[in-house]
Amino acid sequence: MGHRSHTACSLKFYLSVILVTAIVVPLIALFWYETPPLADTRYADSPGQLVTGIAMIVAALLVLTAGKRFLAVLLVSVTGYGLALIFALQGAPDLALTQTLVETIMLVAFVLALRSLPGPLWNRRPAGRKAFRVIFAVAFGLFMMALAAFSISSRSAERISLDLPRLAYEEGDGANVVNVILVDIRAWDTFGEITVLVVAATGIASLIFVKSRGDRLRSERHQLDTSELKMIRTMNAAAHSQNVNTEQLDLARRFSSRPDADPFILAGRTLAPERRSIIFEVIARLLFHTFMMVSIYLLIAGHNDPGGGFAGGLMAALALTLRYLAGGRYELERATPVNAGWMLGAGLAIASLYSIVPVLFGGTVMQSYTFEWDMIVFGHVKFVTSVIFDIGVYLIVIGLVLDILRSLGGRIDERKEREAFDGTTKKGGGSRIRVTRSGPSVSAQRVGDSASATTSNGPGASATGGNPTEVQG
Repeated sequence: MGHRSHTACSLKFYLSVILVTAIVVPLIALFWYETPPLADTRYADSPGQLVTGIAMIVAALLVLTAGKRFLAVLLVSVTGYGLALIFALQGAPDLALTQTLVETIMLVAFVLALRSLPGPLWNRRPAGRKAFRVIFAVAFGLFMMALAAFSISSRSAERISLDLPRLAYEEGDGANVVNVILVDIRAWDTFGEITVLVVAATGIASLIFVKSRGDRLRSERHQLDTSELKMIRTMNAAAHSQNVNTEQLDLARRFSSRPDADPFILAGRTLAPERRSIIFEVIARLLFHTFMMVSIYLLIAGHNDPGGGFAGGLMAALALTLRYLAGGRYELERATPVNAGWMLGAGLAIASLYSIVPVLFGGTVMQSYTFEWDMIVFGHVKFVTSVIFDIGVYLIVIGLVLDILRSLGGRIDERKEREAFDGTTKKGGGSRIRVTRSGPSVSAQRVGDSASATTSNGPGASATGGNPTEVQG
């Protein structure tokens, strides 16, 4: 109890420091000099944006009334998808695509993490404390909105963003302004961000996976035999409720794979019938390769069209997430022959080499080059070397999401299965009995009990000595 109270107090203290800093520091910077009045404000550029903004506000306020964590997460995701819709209505398809993919991956991560948390959102505490949190959260949101409005009105220098489209097209040889900014104009910022991302992912993985990163649930050449498959499915069934629809259960059993088969989705061999979703497995089988092809297209075409390494990596990660949700942790391992740590390291190595190689040819760090040639089938082709930097980002994003799926997905699945299987074994596995034979008599004693029963084998019984033998009762 004391440790729990200390942890709660520490969390409150940390949050208080963060929120006070977020309020005090901007206020000092804002009012250090005379702050001009608010400029003319447009609430929306189209009716669609206005309706979307209202829906986001309503969803955010409804979170305060949610009694379940899952419902609260769904309501929060409405704000993220609403922001993507505003980007699309504003004419920024690249930002809309990236925001949609990020929100989808975050939603999956939240749902996976919720399995280890209690269902109710609010603890049994006085209503006044909940009201205080609600008022404080709404006030902080209004403060940040006002701060953004005053900051925009306080601009005194000419905006450099007006020159970015010209720089992206003339200097970066790309029509996608957002992607060219990330991998060319401000490539140093992106390199620092992905470096921090790799270091953070490695640190978190070292805390979660103590012995190994958890990439390989079994050895590279080891194939699950029939007995192992039965054990896996038994453990998986023990971790989930048996109160399922009988017709759905019979349907799932009919689609179970034979141990000697090699199916595309391993759910028929590793998941209990009550855990399977035939429709979801079919959808995963139809969409996986399409998602991977789209991710490669986004990676290659992102320099001139919506996409890029970040969006392409998220699309590939979404395809792997689909495989995991359809087939479980063994399916995730089968879909990724290369582990997450290798992807993170390879992505950062590619980005580092891209930064250094131009110096060897007399250029500057992270300088990009453009090559153009004509091909028979494809016609005129233009290749910008900054795509190599995008490939590094692509691999890092996939590696990061794989770590999330294995930590919040596969590791929690494994723990729940083992806990449920061990509990079922202890509950229905009987007790251990020690049998001792000494001459014509046999004594049986339950392990842990003092009472024992002694019987005689009768005349002609063979003596085995006093060696005890334990059997499962």
